Parts: sequence; C-alpha cells; structure tokens
Amino acid sequence: MFVHVDTRRRSRLAWATMLIVVVCVVSFVGLALAGRTERMAIMLHWGTVPAHLFGTGLPLWQQVSDPALLRLFTAMFIHGGWLHLLSNLLFLVIFSLPAERSLGSPRFLLLFLLGGIVANLIGAISLTGARVAIIGCSGAVSAVVGAYVTLFPRARLGLVVPLGVYLEFVRVPAFVLIGIWALVQLLFSYAGASYGAVVWWTHIGGFLFGIVFALFSRGAIARRLRG
Repeated sequence: MFVHVDTRRRSRLAWATMLIVVVCVVSFVGLALAGRTERMAIMLHWGTVPAHLFGTGLPLWQQVSDPALLRLFTAMFIHGGWLHLLSNLLFLVIFSLPAERSLGSPRFLLLFLLGGIVANLIGAISLTGARVAIIGCSGAVSAVVGAYVTLFPRARLGLVVPLGVYLEFVRVPAFVLIGIWALVQLLFSYAGASYGAVVWWTHIGGFLFGIVFALFSRGAIARRLRG
C-alpha cells in the first residue's frame, strides 16, 4: 500500500517520525532481551493498567502526581511482539510523513504523544477495574490517521488488488478507506471484550483526537506554509 505525497514542496527531514520509530524499536529490543517473567512484569508495571489508574479511590484530578498516570505515556512504547510493533510502525510511516510535513515536526510529535495519552486514557476508562495492560502505540497512530484524513481529505491510496490470476493497481480515496477503518473500530467496540475492547476504544479515541487536533492546527499550518 502506498500513499501519494505531494512533492512540489521540498521535503524536510521528518525527524519526529524517525525518533518515534527508533524509540519503539529500541524499547522492543530491550524488552525482548529480558526473560519472559521479567518481560511480563515490565508490561504490567509500565503499561496502562485500568485498575491501577482508577483503583486508588481518589478523584482523577488528585492523581496527577501519581506515577500511574505516567503509564499513559510509557505504554505507547511497549509492544507485545514483532507483529504488534511492525503493524503499528507500518501505518505510522504511511500516514505520518505527509502529516509531519504539514504540521511541522514539533507539532506532529505533540499530536502523537497527546493522541496516545488520550487514547490510552479512553481505553482505560472503557475497562475500569481491569488488570490487563494496555500497551502499544496504536492509539497514537490512530490519532495520526485522524489528522491525516482531516488534512488530506482528497488524498488517494494506491492498492494492489487481486483480480483472478492478475494483480491490479488501483487508487482509492484515502477518506473512504479510513472511514471504513473507523467504522470497523466502532463495530468491534460493541462486539464485546472477546474482540479486544481495549484496542478498539483506544483506536476510536485516538482517531477522534487526531481529527480535532488537525482542525485546531489549520491556522498554524497556514502560517507555517506562508513562512
């Protein structure tokens, strides 16, 4: 799958995307080198565990200084396996490059981090009391996807589609594909915990955050492009 990127403007170094990829890969390698017991302990300690986040008996605003809230951030850089990591990084790279070019690297990094934190928080709220860890940057990637469809509503994605014994390259509006993707997330969120309620609500929350973030960033983008 490919994304059409406007090349009329000179490309700038997408250092935020590269930084995110490096941190995710380094974190995964470090986790993979640990023993199974230690690896599971790290996931539970640094992942977002809803029971730890909301089980203190205090109002959320009084928990700001509690280390449990830090897990909303650290959970983004923990992945359970190569497939989990690579699937997240694949969609990140596909959608982040044009988004980072428009937003600028600092603002894009803010989108990724805030989107991931908000997505993990929504996932934790949807499973209050659960003692499983929410891990991975899928919520943050969903925020990037939401921003992408807002910034590039007319973009087209190139897909290779099998037609009988032949492979056909077709271009489909990105808005249509991402809209279908968002609908699937919503349907799965109502399918029950057996389909991974944590993941789907996290995706939906991140996607909606990305849309809002991009809408509020349009003025800054216009000023940046004029400059």
